[in-house]
Amino acid sequence: TGRLSLAAMPWLADHAVHGTVLLPGTAFVDLAVHAGDLAGCGVLEELTLQEPLILPEHGGVQVQVHVGDSDGGSGRRTVTVSSREGEGEWVRHAVGLLAPADGEPV
Repeated sequence: TGRLSLAAMPWLADHAVHGTVLLPGTAFVDLAVHAGDLAGCGVLEELTLQEPLILPEHGGVQVQVHVGDSDGGSGRRTVTVSSREGEGEWVRHAVGLLAPADGEPV
């Protein structure tokens, strides 16, 4: 889990569409790969963006990256990226599949 805000990371404001600041798709990839590395699944096989993550002009959003349990045989794991403002509902932004790199234990 973590927090994203324009105040803490002003470079995020560079990715705006019609005046609305969105988290770039590459940031979702970075978050998923980093979480996968920590879980022993450093290869991102797929990532589907479901909902844009809009960054508010003031304040920030909580971000959560969840890596699921291993499927057993192949060692693959699901990964999701979600966010919420304040105590609001969690919104899922991306879902994907992680796999262990060659030579990594399953």
